[in-house]
Amino acid sequence: MSEHRPDTREDLESHVEEDLQEPPLFKVLLHNDDYTTMEFVVEILEKVFHKSTAEATQIMLNVHRNGIGVCGVYPEEVAETKVEMVHHLARKNGFPLKCTMEEA
Repeated sequence: MSEHRPDTREDLESHVEEDLQEPPLFKVLLHNDDYTTMEFVVEILEKVFHKSTAEATQIMLNVHRNGIGVCGVYPEEVAETKVEMVHHLARKNGFPLKCTMEEA
């Protein structure tokens, strides 16, 4: 068996913790347009982003008033999937709703 040296183990644990990094997070954004209905945006926020009706309505109003709104912050692959889901559902329902992501 090897000799136990606490100072070496602590140094190793400290070094490992320094090397571990959280994955970057991305904001998923909805953009206002003149065609997508407010009701559809609320539905997207409820179904894709699992927002309550109250939260979805607040985000939708933010998008409507400011031209853009944050739906959530996710790891990159999750954000990409949510953007794709929004685009798929929007096109399927005949809306040009734009959804993008940017690093948080």
